[in-house]
Amino acid sequence: MDIIAPKSAPDAVARRAETLDTIAAVLPIDRRDKLAEILSDQDVETLRHLVNEGMGDNTLRALASDLGYLEAWCLAATGRSLPWPAPEALLLKFVAHHLWDPARRETDPEHGMPAAVEQSLRDGGFLRSAGPHAPDTVRRRLANWSTLTKWRSLGGAFASPALKSAIRLAIRAAPRQRLRKSAKAVTGDVMAKLLATCGGDSLRDLRDRAILMVAFASGGRRRSEVAGLRKEQLTIEPPVAGEDGSPLPSLSIHLGRTKNSGAGQDEVVYLTGRPVEALNAWLAAAKIGSGSVFRAIDRWGNVSKRALDPKAVNDIVKRRVAMAGLEVREFSAHGLRSGYLTEAANRGIPLPEAMEQSRHRSVQQASSYYNSATRRSGRASRML
Repeated sequence: MDIIAPKSAPDAVARRAETLDTIAAVLPIDRRDKLAEILSDQDVETLRHLVNEGMGDNTLRALASDLGYLEAWCLAATGRSLPWPAPEALLLKFVAHHLWDPARRETDPEHGMPAAVEQSLRDGGFLRSAGPHAPDTVRRRLANWSTLTKWRSLGGAFASPALKSAIRLAIRAAPRQRLRKSAKAVTGDVMAKLLATCGGDSLRDLRDRAILMVAFASGGRRRSEVAGLRKEQLTIEPPVAGEDGSPLPSLSIHLGRTKNSGAGQDEVVYLTGRPVEALNAWLAAAKIGSGSVFRAIDRWGNVSKRALDPKAVNDIVKRRVAMAGLEVREFSAHGLRSGYLTEAANRGIPLPEAMEQSRHRSVQQASSYYNSATRRSGRASRML
């Protein structure tokens, strides 16, 4: 069973694709054409409106991705486009298809998402993992569904007791262990192994080396922030004196509004020394004077004019992990973020100072990485 969207004239699909391309900085670039086929004109107009309203890039990216998934799921499950507002029965069906008990599935094939719906979503590239969804993913998609409904000035059954009860019971029946985004942190020793794999002077080596060093040294930037980085966000700063007194190159990165910052707040982090040199080497070799900093490179060595997709940053990390002879499943791009704080703890850097660079707002969240590195060797574990 394939996901078949309602027939649209080729020019309508092209028009939607062109509109999506104008806001591609906040959308999954590799999904643009698929989204143009799945989404309606009103869906695309809603996304453009949210861009103009100044909603944060990460929030918009999640909204667009979830909207595409919801539309694809509804087409596969009901044969119709997503209705606005969604009836309570459709919301309950969504929960039943995504939160289910694997043990019961073994004896009842009809339990959970129907095989035809699952296969349709896989064929369309909307579903990759096996088994029930994480409860947080289901809650997020329902929350974004509700947000998009409200932006259409419509109501909905998202707060209905039946829906809340269904979610609660489904989670209780199919508990999932909460896992970190990256099982292991990319600490200094791991980073050294990854950088050793890209020590050549090819464009890919120069780009990947710059990505790893910039993402890590700037406080463990999120992959979306790395992929979306533009030359205009970089400002050359006065040199910083090194330990031997020699001048080290320095620059600031203006992140603008981020996931943790307030509206209108410009987050700034700094790079000094080797990461700056690695970044400058890539920019010079790729002849990038403006626009996106990190870009795709085709098989013939041509550098694209468009930014890398955030997923590509994760792919690059995993490729370098494999080249370094490490276990690929144990590392991801998020390991650069957790690794920065873990390495800061290993080097005795105070948590508040590390948080100034990582731009974490929650001490509890930041210390969850920080403390794991200090508890094992700290005095609290050696009371006897």
